[in-house]
Amino acid sequence: PFPPALSCPLRPLAPTHSFTFSPPQVRSSPSARAVEKIQKDDKAKSTEPFSTGVRGQAPPLVTTSFQVKDQGNASPRFVRCTAYNMPCTADMAKQSQVPLAAVIKPLATLPPDETPPYLVDHGEGGPIRCNRCKAYMCPYMQFIEGGRRFQCGFCSCVTEVPPHYFQHLDHTGKRVDCYDRPELSLGSYEFMATVDYCKNNKIPQPPAFIFLIDVSYNAVKSGMVNIVCQELKSLLDYLPRENPEMDSVVRVGFVTYNKVLHFYNVKASLAQPQMLVVSDVSDMFVPLLDGFLVDVNESRLVIESLLDQIPEMFAETRETETVFGPVIQAGLEALKAADCSGKLFVFHTSLPIAEAPGKLKNREDKKLIGTDKEKSLFQPQVAFYNTLAKECVAQGCCVDLFLFPNQYVDVTTLGVVPVSTGGSVYKYTYFQVREERFLNDLRRDVQKLVGFDAVMRVRTSTGIRATDFYGSFFMSNTTDVELAGLDCDKAVTVEFKHDDKLSEETGALMQCAVLYTSCSGQRRLRVHNMAVNCCSQLADLYRNCETDTIINFFSKYAFRGLLNSPTKAVRDTLVNQCSYVLLMLCYIQQVFSLTVPVCVLQLILPECMKLLPVYLNCVLKSDVLMPGADASLDDRAYLRQLISCMDVSESHVFFYPRLLPLTKIESGSLPVAVRDSEERLSKGGVYILETGLHLFLWVGASAQQELLLNIFGTPSFSQIDPSLTSLPVLDNPFSQRLREIIESFRAQRSRYMKLMVVKQEDKSELIFRHFLVEDKSASGGASYVDFLCHMHKEIRQLLS
Repeated sequence: PFPPALSCPLRPLAPTHSFTFSPPQVRSSPSARAVEKIQKDDKAKSTEPFSTGVRGQAPPLVTTSFQVKDQGNASPRFVRCTAYNMPCTADMAKQSQVPLAAVIKPLATLPPDETPPYLVDHGEGGPIRCNRCKAYMCPYMQFIEGGRRFQCGFCSCVTEVPPHYFQHLDHTGKRVDCYDRPELSLGSYEFMATVDYCKNNKIPQPPAFIFLIDVSYNAVKSGMVNIVCQELKSLLDYLPRENPEMDSVVRVGFVTYNKVLHFYNVKASLAQPQMLVVSDVSDMFVPLLDGFLVDVNESRLVIESLLDQIPEMFAETRETETVFGPVIQAGLEALKAADCSGKLFVFHTSLPIAEAPGKLKNREDKKLIGTDKEKSLFQPQVAFYNTLAKECVAQGCCVDLFLFPNQYVDVTTLGVVPVSTGGSVYKYTYFQVREERFLNDLRRDVQKLVGFDAVMRVRTSTGIRATDFYGSFFMSNTTDVELAGLDCDKAVTVEFKHDDKLSEETGALMQCAVLYTSCSGQRRLRVHNMAVNCCSQLADLYRNCETDTIINFFSKYAFRGLLNSPTKAVRDTLVNQCSYVLLMLCYIQQVFSLTVPVCVLQLILPECMKLLPVYLNCVLKSDVLMPGADASLDDRAYLRQLISCMDVSESHVFFYPRLLPLTKIESGSLPVAVRDSEERLSKGGVYILETGLHLFLWVGASAQQELLLNIFGTPSFSQIDPSLTSLPVLDNPFSQRLREIIESFRAQRSRYMKLMVVKQEDKSELIFRHFLVEDKSASGGASYVDFLCHMHKEIRQLLS
């Protein structure tokens, strides 16, 4: 999946220099720098707002709590780059082996103390843009001829300023209304789109949510059907709306299914809901139009009656087989009939083996793992779902899939439509009634703001172009990222390549424009702009890299590589890539030091690159690339799909979890984190570990009695209940602060983290230790020190 590092030859060193390389010294654990660097950055940059007005300035780390002041470049909450000093030439980029990419989260949620992007309305004429490259008006446009024209910062084309948009220039050449217009002074903003930007030149209809519930034997027996129906009754009050004071305009519809599909008429005028059954699933159609998609407030009583009746109707079912393809087809056809976009919420339990389009078979075969045929397990079993996904995107039909499997369900194939439409896959193996994770995930998923029928295009200044994209979306051409749905959690990673030389004077520009339909049915354009510096020296490039973003890119690049290459080959190319970067850093130190130093890994890395080996080892030890005994094929496919659309903050904590000792916690601050290693655990302590998907509370066998009393209300280690998923509410400051910390962790993540209490030397400790990523793992993953030694060998091979 990566270009071979050896294809990038080193330039010869000056004759007066010799180049030596000694084994890495690990006397003071280098990995401690991960925690130290995080703490140092937080201390230095959390007190003052981060201004985006300085071109090429790297933002604070994703682990730092900071406020953003938009002064012409997009907030790092919207856009993060792998490098803020881009190489001037393609040869230099190739030689560095640093990926040039940006992780873009177009609809990211901002903290309460930051202003969301302003909405700009230019009337019937629509947004002002460049005549040639079609870039939208932004702070990089230069007004000339007294303000009557502007020169595009991306392609240098000169465009007439429409009369209604004309304004005089001041003595510096800026428009006098520059700071009154968001598009001239800010890095992120929105435009109201005109009819020209609407599909088929028609004003879009308000979106619809359709809930499709599996009512087969497994679904009913597990309690899933009952809990979904009960929860939906309360969630109908929380459908997304842009104005909290107004009712949501989202309409709803309901379908249940096993081998056949049941559609429900919930028209407000009915005394009871009506069921219509479609038994011929080979040619799916919607048996009713009027009464299927309804306004919640008008049909509230009928809907609640239906949700009460569904569990009773199927309580005695013995039907074990299910369909899946026709279920999505049903939702798609309903949206087509209503001429609107929307989202399908599918609640599904088992492999769809019933005779129907999209039928699947069990192909789980552990013998293929590690072989050349392993890649087939990460490819869809049938082409049916790829075609269906394309149809869904064309309609603006986004799919969110909630899985409740007790055995193999082929997540790789079932996830094709959700991943291609900008949707999400949620997985709850061995589901239990009142499952906290499911209930919280469902509540958040239904309520969060989402855009429909979205198209994203990334424009760049002359010299570079966007060449590849990673995430949950569909592409029918090489430039447009199509998303049937785009929510506040989804990130798209974009890779850039040179197609000409860049200039150190002018730098490089990027503009991401997303056209979408809001939850209120408005057509909008969200624009994010980013300017970075350019350099002609590799040392300047390396000094302005962002390691967390590089790791985000490497992981997505590697996980995509599994589709075409064996796992071992993907791992080897990752190591090779990192080795070459480190080798180049050694080389640069030799050239610029004018001495003959002995290169030692932890000494030569520039500040921003010190953590690259630590984090890369974590990626290599992930279940996707290092399948352990407990990592099923479905688990690996699920994680691979999930990480493909993660932003930088979530991928960071996923690969390098937060480990906090809880011996002392103060109000308003977090405990100082420690390294993810067993040697940092004290038998007398209690620790919290967060991975973004899991939350562990580890209790040492000799934990202090006062600590146990404050947390659990018992002084005895033996009396702690390991089945606890929430801490008791105790009347002491320590208990209150710890529960606040747990809730703050959960609020930062897109998925609910269930608390798991782990007592030292219990069986559950094996799961906990799996996330101590600096230690050697049970599945064979190297410890950090061993990995450094391995990297040293790789570098020596590159030198030989």
